[in-house]
Amino acid sequence: MEHRLLMKLIKNMQKTRSVYDTAIIQFPKILDVRGNLTFVEANRHVPFRIARVYWIYDVPGGESRGSHAYRELQEVIIALSGGFEVFLDDGMTQKTVILNRAYYGLYVPNMIWRRMQQFSTNAVALVLASLPYSAEDYIRDYPEFQRMNRKS
Repeated sequence: MEHRLLMKLIKNMQKTRSVYDTAIIQFPKILDVRGNLTFVEANRHVPFRIARVYWIYDVPGGESRGSHAYRELQEVIIALSGGFEVFLDDGMTQKTVILNRAYYGLYVPNMIWRRMQQFSTNAVALVLASLPYSAEDYIRDYPEFQRMNRKS
């Protein structure tokens, strides 16, 4: 990630969130006839220190994951295999991003509602998170999220 983009993302962390604060990050891609390689480094390719990594897989057809926002946590979502949509909502504006390449990640700052949906067969989503798990950081009630995001 370019230093300019990283600084822009950090600056945006200090204001009311918008779906336009999300960003596609292209990770390094090393092409090789034996198979390609992509890697991610904290504070270089993602705008935070990685505190937790988790993955989502074996999602049944028609199911979605997420449907929440975080008070503080930021994340980068990567489609390691297959593809899926990420629905983003700031309480006023919505957008949907399709992830289907292992060398792209979607940066989602805190206070953005997100839902992962339309998983392809055998899709695997890898999530890089800026904080360890905390149930208190989740906002699972959409009207509460809308009220909170207007106050930010």
